[in-house]
Amino acid sequence: MPQTAQTSDVQSINPATGQLLETFTPHSGEQIEAKLAIANDQFQSWRATSFETRADLLRRAAGILENNKHAYSKTMTQEMGKPLNAAIAEVEKCALVCNHYAAHGAQYLADETIETDAAESYIRHLPLGPVLAVMPWNYPFWQVFRFAAPTLMAGNVGLLKHASNVWRSALNIEEVFNKAGFPEGCFQTLLIGSSDVESVIKDKRTKAVTLTGSGPAGAAVAASAGDQIKPSLLELGGTDAFIVMPSADLQKAVDTAITARTKNNGQSCIAAKRFFVHTDIYAEFEALFTAQMNALKIGDPMDASTDIGPLATPDIRDELAEQVHKSKALGARSLCEKRDLPATGYYFAPDILTDIPEGSPAAIEEMFGPVACLWKVDSLDDAIARANASAFGLGSAIFTKDRAEINTAINTLEAGSTFVNAMVASDPRLPFGGIKQSGYGRELARDGILTFVNRKTVSII
Repeated sequence: MPQTAQTSDVQSINPATGQLLETFTPHSGEQIEAKLAIANDQFQSWRATSFETRADLLRRAAGILENNKHAYSKTMTQEMGKPLNAAIAEVEKCALVCNHYAAHGAQYLADETIETDAAESYIRHLPLGPVLAVMPWNYPFWQVFRFAAPTLMAGNVGLLKHASNVWRSALNIEEVFNKAGFPEGCFQTLLIGSSDVESVIKDKRTKAVTLTGSGPAGAAVAASAGDQIKPSLLELGGTDAFIVMPSADLQKAVDTAITARTKNNGQSCIAAKRFFVHTDIYAEFEALFTAQMNALKIGDPMDASTDIGPLATPDIRDELAEQVHKSKALGARSLCEKRDLPATGYYFAPDILTDIPEGSPAAIEEMFGPVACLWKVDSLDDAIARANASAFGLGSAIFTKDRAEINTAINTLEAGSTFVNAMVASDPRLPFGGIKQSGYGRELARDGILTFVNRKTVSII
């Protein structure tokens, strides 16, 4: 039976006010055992359901998300501080991914016929069993649903270990599937801490694990899964490059840069974090970028006019402040004006750093908050070399109208995606994931639903 290491209550704190929202009692070892047993038992019947049945339940889940998006969004904003409008859009995107797999899941999972000397030969896609998802706080709903929708459509069942500061959202997600009519045990939330993850991975009933989070957390989960010879998928950090060349629509590039750096209060793995701008347009870009960053409204995330809310925890705010301080001490220069911040809450004023020295935190570390790092480059080759110098390789973007430059960027940027004249974004229709220290495997689209299935070869003579 899994043992639980976390026994003390967990408090949910509103990052905008510092006030207590709710207190949770972690699940005991006996409760975890019961949930694993239910998941394992339910899988035996769920795997036999038709694609039509699964698709119908996913469509119901999408409807519940749409009908309750304001309530679910309010909870997200209170728990981790994202602007309310962004939270509403997140719930809507979750409905989109449910509908996507309801519409396309059967096609993605259809038998693949292969011509051989046999009378029949093909690949059939069969589910594996209970899949554990270890998920972060920054997109409390989306990160979970982009795992859950394909996992359930494939005939697996889901177990969620969510970040402890968003446990009400985690329980709300479980509620969505229960209200939609999924059988008991198809999707369950485990109220456990990070120290309890290993025992769940090692339990023989858990067949695979997916994690979105930090590098150290990913390494620990991958090691545990590897020790048990179980498949895993990791989506980790990123320091995405954003390249702007002379032929670009400069105002569009600046507008996109602002959104790409500050969306979700800058707390996004696929946020543009390192900006490489060609010398011919650098001065104009810097002036526009700085002016628009200075114009962002900081304040209550429940206010629809707010652009930047608080960071999720005081530790995240303090770590970002330390990274900026160390980078400036080494020679980096701040472009943005000092801002008055709300008296309470974990706020951090948007900033742009330039003249960034090699080896400084701004040059080599992921900065998880509304701070952009800006460099002047002499050529596309210079920009790409700097972009590829990072240990990360999640997403990348380039703004240019030059087709040769587009092709060079696509072929040589070391990242899981390259977006041209647009910011990096996840889309249910497109595979999503990274390389290098940003992880391995792909979520979403057909790749995502095939991640945790047995691609069984069948040959009939």
